[in-house]
Amino acid sequence: MFSSMLSLLGSLRRGNFVQRSLRFRSSASAYLSRTPSVAGNRRVWTWSGWVKRGSLSSFQQLFSYFGGTTYDQFRFDSDDTLQLTLNNGNSANTKTSAVFRDPSAWYHIVALCDTTNATANDRLQLWVNGVRQSLGTNTQPTQNYDTYVNTTNAFNIGRLGSGGSHFDGYLTEVNFIDGQALTPSSFGQIESTTGVWSPKQYAGSYGTNGFYLKFGNTSSVAALGTDSSGNNNTWTVNNVSLTAGATYDSMIDVPVNYSDSGNGRGNYCTLNPVSSWNDANSAITNANLSVPVLQNGRGGNATLSVSSGNWYWEYTVTAISGGLNFGICASSTYPFGLNPFQLGVRSNEYAYRSGGNKLNNNSATAYGASYTTGDVIGVALDLTNGTLTFYKNNINQGTAFSGIAGEFCPAYSCDLLASASGFVANFGQRPFTYTPPAGFRALNTNNLPTPSIVNGANFMAATTYTGNAAARSLSNAVNNVSFQPDLVWIKSRTPGATNHALFDSSRGVTKYLSSNTTTAETTLAQSLTALNADGFSLGTDTTLVNASANSYVAWQWKAGGAAVSNTQGTITSQVSANTTTGFSIVTYTGNQNASATVGHGLGSVPKLIIVKQRGGGTKNWYVAHSSLSTNNQLVLNSSTNALPSSGYTDGGLASPNSSSTFSFINGLSSVDNVNNATTYVAYCFAEIAGFSKFGSYTGNGSADGPFVFCGFRPRFVMIKRTDSTGNWILLDTARSTFNAVDINLFADLSNAEANPAGAPIDTLSNGFKMRTSGLGYNASGGTFIFAAFAEVPSKYALAR
Repeated sequence: MFSSMLSLLGSLRRGNFVQRSLRFRSSASAYLSRTPSVAGNRRVWTWSGWVKRGSLSSFQQLFSYFGGTTYDQFRFDSDDTLQLTLNNGNSANTKTSAVFRDPSAWYHIVALCDTTNATANDRLQLWVNGVRQSLGTNTQPTQNYDTYVNTTNAFNIGRLGSGGSHFDGYLTEVNFIDGQALTPSSFGQIESTTGVWSPKQYAGSYGTNGFYLKFGNTSSVAALGTDSSGNNNTWTVNNVSLTAGATYDSMIDVPVNYSDSGNGRGNYCTLNPVSSWNDANSAITNANLSVPVLQNGRGGNATLSVSSGNWYWEYTVTAISGGLNFGICASSTYPFGLNPFQLGVRSNEYAYRSGGNKLNNNSATAYGASYTTGDVIGVALDLTNGTLTFYKNNINQGTAFSGIAGEFCPAYSCDLLASASGFVANFGQRPFTYTPPAGFRALNTNNLPTPSIVNGANFMAATTYTGNAAARSLSNAVNNVSFQPDLVWIKSRTPGATNHALFDSSRGVTKYLSSNTTTAETTLAQSLTALNADGFSLGTDTTLVNASANSYVAWQWKAGGAAVSNTQGTITSQVSANTTTGFSIVTYTGNQNASATVGHGLGSVPKLIIVKQRGGGTKNWYVAHSSLSTNNQLVLNSSTNALPSSGYTDGGLASPNSSSTFSFINGLSSVDNVNNATTYVAYCFAEIAGFSKFGSYTGNGSADGPFVFCGFRPRFVMIKRTDSTGNWILLDTARSTFNAVDINLFADLSNAEANPAGAPIDTLSNGFKMRTSGLGYNASGGTFIFAAFAEVPSKYALAR
């Protein structure tokens, strides 16, 4: 009995009590309503809920009372901020500075009201994912102000009281506490392994009008509104369906991962509105599972990608006017900038067309039956054997494509002349229409493979601090997770211009190089003085790393600790390599031989190599990246575009390289940029799924820019334009703590950090999205490379 109780408690702690979510379709005007029979505490209360957004950039109510000129409302504003407004003749209005426009995963949101609090700024509080929010608008109520909440008026979840402002998305674990002001720790906790904020079952009292909506009772539509708090404060459910098919609204899409006897519980794949190339008439609706009207060669993809395993999902055709195309595209395929986007035109796209043909690499051949309105198209992606098979109404159309390898996501498009095609997608969050083939799984985070790195804070950090001109130690811990770094890259944020400073364990502390200069290695005794188990130590230097009152950021990576000799290349190198993180620090002495090779110790081909001459005069930093053309490279200390190695006076890095060595290419005279008879350091990075990503994208010149899939929530992103001049842009979520990353630094400049007009990028649970038309980020037709490192892989990530 005792062991059974422990097992149950362990299950609850893991979040297995979260079983279902309720989908609110704004197109159906879905909402919940309740009118309390007695009044509760009008001054103190707490609302907590887990929220997954569908459509963005519109007024969407989470909890509201509306009486015309008087109202209390908690909502997403049209600018994607959170807003809590109270208006009972003495208006109070609080609104977050941060925006929340990540539709690919879950948020935990808490609104706290305590008008009895003597501290004015603590009376209304907004929390997201366990973090209290800074308020851009902050008009607090007067002390002992009486809200309309907990009166005997009509209240709504999912719409404004008079109608309109309908929420589009998913809700689960909605707790309302009457008479207590509770912080998020009553409803959530940090998961020790992943470092992610996770649901915790509330164990306290609810008060008179308190309620707990878990949406687990699917015996009837009315039962979905059952109050599980014991108070019997059940809500009336409006415009929600339990009819099997496209309108079924009880989902197993939840903010925790665990297996069950069915598809598994977790964050489910949906259509991705931030990556899809749709116009205003081809919008994704119904919590990102429907495209009612698809026209004019529009299309897009989905929120999860896979590179192994067997996967099944379905599309139900709701309208055909012109051609439809269902299939997959590589996660590196972005519809932006293509006119039209025709799924199957490129080599890494595979489509089954409504006319019956299949299409890949712009080659259409006969395949299966045609399909039309009402047909259900099943997609079976077998990445174990490299095949893609389609089903029409459960009839196998045969293997459409074979030899498929790589990382792919569900995708769709219509033909250029299509005017009113449409469909509904199902990735398993509701019952499939047909039983998937044996061994095929639904697309959710529980079913994704476990990544080798479940918490990026073990291996990469972005740490901010304020200088004090005194010897000190700084920790890189995030939620009690820290590591001893091998590379520490420090930059003064403000004020004024200060050089970058890169220190590493192989060259030794106090020795730095500056990414924005050609200067040889310099020793500064009172700079970085030690690499510690949980961070690093600084001396009293005020010129570079520790000036009093200056603000700094330190980006850190873990390699392999003490360097060892590596003889895999023709030049013997000293290598600190970490194959888990895909990062090595390589030091070597050049021999002026253009055919020389240097061992890097990673055991896989590096996607990014950065080399700097340490001694013997001033030389550029040379950068090889996997997305550049063969033997093309960039200069880290310069904004110049990518050039062939032969375009540099003294040669440079060759590409591609091997899993054991990197090499050089001769320029016009010699290879002394990277292989003179002096000392060098090379920073080498291989790609690790769920932790690092190196790739490219093409700009579209729009504030609704390209989405870049990473498979993780980024901690650090570096971007460089390659077809024209452009600075090396450095972004991180230590300086920009929520969705919109709006503070940049430049690796090639000593400038203080800047805030561009509008946020350049959004960091999301599965990658990042361009939110600017700025030439350095998203010039129309421009080509860009990037390097990104993870906070947490998408398997575990919450929305940002």
